Amino acid sequence: MDIDIGFWLSLALLVTLIVWGLDKALKLSQKEGPVANVVETSNSLISVFFVVLVIRSFIVEPFTIPSGSMLPTLKVNDFILVNKFAYGLRLPVTNTKILDTGEPERGDVMVFKFPENRNQNFIKRVVGLPGDTILIKDNRLFINGELVSRNVVREVDNGRYWQSEYIETLGGVEHLIWQEGKINPFTGKKVAKMNLDGEWTVPEEAFFVMGDNRDNSNDSRVWGIVPDELVMGEAFLIWMHWKPIFSLPSFSRNGAIDKVEAN
Repeated sequence: MDIDIGFWLSLALLVTLIVWGLDKALKLSQKEGPVANVVETSNSLISVFFVVLVIRSFIVEPFTIPSGSMLPTLKVNDFILVNKFAYGLRLPVTNTKILDTGEPERGDVMVFKFPENRNQNFIKRVVGLPGDTILIKDNRLFINGELVSRNVVREVDNGRYWQSEYIETLGGVEHLIWQEGKINPFTGKKVAKMNLDGEWTVPEEAFFVMGDNRDNSNDSRVWGIVPDELVMGEAFLIWMHWKPIFSLPSFSRNGAIDKVEAN
């Protein structure tokens, strides 16, 4: 479960403001002893908590990629930045929209609260907008009856398993996706790892999302749509890649998220 940093920052700011109020009323910082020291430290932290909370809630927030569901676009242990005002200014903790500055567009990489566990953050690509009909048939994606364009850039076939890498175009955005599966030893036919064919209609104020690692992604094909109230922002930049513990940070992947570079 993800730690809700916004909640704890808000709580910390509230506590320091309460201490500041008590100090104004009771002159605690003017007295000698440990209480005065604690009050002075608390008062000095108010501006720090406030600035960090404002930046994180309304401007930009860092996230770390925990899984491979967005491969090859995002790798595990990528550190990314999320634009928090791309889809409207929202209050910390409640995520209530207070100012409309834009809406998710098809092809965006979006961060949101997981509908089945709102304490967990998810990142996927926006595929369907309100009113869209999404059809997946034979592992091909159709939006409003039109087949989504994709071009093969790499194929691997070892006789038992296959993997294909494509450049897919969604809403004018080119990005890489992976699909993979097994090969039937008797017929030689490729069998997709995930068989999630189906049809969905996206309701108002909701979005249909999918991972770029199409056969290794827990997304709208499994649990449904993302309500607008759970949207957090648009991921736009990789700023570091860092495997934990004994490795050094790498900056070789720095740059815009949707750089189309076939591996």
